[in-house]
Amino acid sequence: MNRIQFLRNILGFGLLSTLGCRMDNSKTAPPAESAKAGLITGKETTDKLRKELIAAWHRSEIMTMTNVKQMPPEYFIFKYTDEAMTFSEQWRHCVIFTCGQLAGRAGIKNPYEGIKLPVQMSRDHVIKELENMYAFVRQSIKELSDDVLLSDCDFAGETIPMWRLFYALENHIIHHRGQCVVYLRLKGVIPKGYYGW
Repeated sequence: MNRIQFLRNILGFGLLSTLGCRMDNSKTAPPAESAKAGLITGKETTDKLRKELIAAWHRSEIMTMTNVKQMPPEYFIFKYTDEAMTFSEQWRHCVIFTCGQLAGRAGIKNPYEGIKLPVQMSRDHVIKELENMYAFVRQSIKELSDDVLLSDCDFAGETIPMWRLFYALENHIIHHRGQCVVYLRLKGVIPKGYYGW
């Protein structure tokens, strides 16, 4: 089941615009105000939304780790041109970007605040930091209040609901994971197939 269909199922098609899947540029009541007005069905709906986000990020973690663990350790410093990031840097960037964007927009502590990850990391170090990132995302999904989860935030020149930010951040990881599939192929590794989202 895709994400939009899931949201249609739990929220009803008419509520998608209230929650941020706007098809036009019209202004609607902010999600938190809509919830107070009784348009959102309450705790059951946000619980289902949290379960969906956890499932999506769990699948993301499986696909990311499948990709990362295929690259031989000696190629984590590989890059295909001087301008490109190395394989290691691709994942370092994902960790820093995901945690920073989520923490900054949700008003929570960034686990990397005051920590400078090395530009080049070993295979084991990349895996450890990715595990930390995914744990931080899961914890955030579980612990953000309903009001924060349904509130609006600015992202990439748009105003989107906080829950949609989780999908935007995962989409960013998909972008870099796709690049890393090419890195694998350039080093003679046939990427393992993975299915689902």
